[in-house]
Amino acid sequence: MPAVRLLLVLDLAGVFAFALDGALTAIRSARVDIVGVMVLGVITAMGGGVLRDLLLGVTPATFQDWRYLAVATAGALLAFFLSRQLTHLARPIALLDAAGLSLFCVIGATKALEFGFGPVQATILGAITGVGGGTLRDVLMNRIPTILTLDSHLYAIPALLGAAIVVAAAIGGIGAWWVAVAAALVCFALRVGSLRYRWRAPAPRNFGSGPGPPETG
Repeated sequence: MPAVRLLLVLDLAGVFAFALDGALTAIRSARVDIVGVMVLGVITAMGGGVLRDLLLGVTPATFQDWRYLAVATAGALLAFFLSRQLTHLARPIALLDAAGLSLFCVIGATKALEFGFGPVQATILGAITGVGGGTLRDVLMNRIPTILTLDSHLYAIPALLGAAIVVAAAIGGIGAWWVAVAAALVCFALRVGSLRYRWRAPAPRNFGSGPGPPETG
């Protein structure tokens, strides 16, 4: 399979995984109808890529290829009609979400490098591709974005690491396909490990303890 086609297949797989997970999150966390489920599922799936492309100064890929919207819609519809059954598949869906995060951060960093962006910018854009959709979903649901809370365990950090590996390899003159695969696997393993062993990013020392802020007025 040509590299370009393989990249498209992986991108669409990530879109489907995120649409499914985003729609199920909406169903579990808010009182939404089918329109709400569809909108939140599609935004979760495609929001990160749209943000990345806008920052790159190009027309979002999701608006140039009908397959992105079709796959995202299919994932959201599947979540809507099979939500009761899918509730019992929390672990496989979490694995799909981790796979989507891994694919997106690698694809985002790779695309940023192709457009001539520097290593730091490419790493950030890779992470944005992975976590941007879920962040937009949470904002629309009027809640603190998951990536900013302890409950997310490690989410943004694996995306940053996966993107950084791709960027570091490119700086070293290594652009082989296996680098992207290795970076995605590292991101995936770290994300799954954080879910399995409850790893979390460091929190403030006084988090959850001590007196609150002084009253005013």
